[in-house]
Amino acid sequence: MRIRATVAAVSGALALSAFVVPGAHAAGSAGSSSYRADVTKVQEAARAASGKTAFTGSTGAVTGTPYALDLSFSNVKVNNGKSIVVGTTNKVTAPVTFSVKHGADVDITAADFFLDVELYRGSYDDPVNILFGDDSPSCTETSATTATCKSTIDVYPDTDLVGNVDATTWKAIGVGVAFNGVDPDDPNADLSKVGYVDQDALLTTKLQRYSKLTVNAAPEPVKKGKTVTVTGKLSRANWDDFAYHGYTVQPVSLQFRKKTSSTYTTIKTIKSDSTGNLKTTTTATVDGYFRYSFAGTSTTPAVNATGDYVDVQ
Repeated sequence: MRIRATVAAVSGALALSAFVVPGAHAAGSAGSSSYRADVTKVQEAARAASGKTAFTGSTGAVTGTPYALDLSFSNVKVNNGKSIVVGTTNKVTAPVTFSVKHGADVDITAADFFLDVELYRGSYDDPVNILFGDDSPSCTETSATTATCKSTIDVYPDTDLVGNVDATTWKAIGVGVAFNGVDPDDPNADLSKVGYVDQDALLTTKLQRYSKLTVNAAPEPVKKGKTVTVTGKLSRANWDDFAYHGYTVQPVSLQFRKKTSSTYTTIKTIKSDSTGNLKTTTTATVDGYFRYSFAGTSTTPAVNATGDYVDVQ
């Protein structure tokens, strides 16, 4: 299992080094700061040689330039193509699947080989936050040069999220490092024997704030033709203080289904007030269930309240 680290307050080399936090199968102490520094050295050297923008906070000079690892990523899917919805306390695990194709001389099963697909937001040169899994991918070789892999993105709200700004679009990046027995922390290490590759913009996915919706229809029972008052509240996770707050001024549909039906029909659409509360009235006609339905936004998923049954007499 990897040690998780908040990267919200860092940038440059330190932030991007989270792209290559080692898995439990990699050499060295998994997730340790020393091994993280080793991986960062490889990445720094590879990027410097490619002429890309140098990171701030460089780990210093290293000997040799990592060679371009003959490996590519494809068929990447995160959370089965759906947005990742996160609340305020519970860990959320999103499945990740991908394929890799590599040269015949690349051993992805080596003890010191790192492979992963991770998410980040911001720019490639200066990501502002990064998400990855607790454990290393599990790969099945489909030929001498191909494999299919499974992993996860594990999100811990209170340690991984910097705030509501994280409710946005994230990019997936694939990273591969073949250490080939080289310890970058060794002053005599030759990094030209280490292979490195990263493949950016594999796909995009959204991170959304978990939503809640309640409903209460009264009075119960009610006489036919009389007024039914339907109240409720729309709220969502707030990653600034890790509590739930009302989602204000949002269109929410009041829906009804007859006792004998399985289909809800929209009666009217109202907006949540300044605290997320909902209130409207309708006329009682037949026995059935009332609920509120929210269609969702780019930052917040759709949600339906559990229907509240009203007996009409």
